[in-house]
Amino acid sequence: MARVVIRAIVDFIGWSNAFWLRNTIARERGIVAYRAWAPFERIRPANIAQEQWEEAFAWPANDEPPYPPLAQRMLHGLLSYLAVIVGAAVLLQVFTPFPVLTWLGKLAQMLVG
Repeated sequence: MARVVIRAIVDFIGWSNAFWLRNTIARERGIVAYRAWAPFERIRPANIAQEQWEEAFAWPANDEPPYPPLAQRMLHGLLSYLAVIVGAAVLLQVFTPFPVLTWLGKLAQMLVG
């Protein structure tokens, strides 16, 4: 029952473009849409042609994947994790008595030279 309610809420958010999430929801469902087209079609507004909708969010006509290459996705993930770790280190440095950035600097010096 909860799954049905959650799916209905997500469909409504996508259809009404509440919180500007239509593109995100459609892109996420785009690849899965070939396996189950109905959930993807439920959020397509009537004023957007199906061909235009499919071209924007489903698998492209040139048969290339709609997502970046694996190396680019891995680099993006690595950079995201590093940003979170550095952000946490800065917050620890600023709001606690632990000199985390100093420790990381000494560790980097030890590893490099």
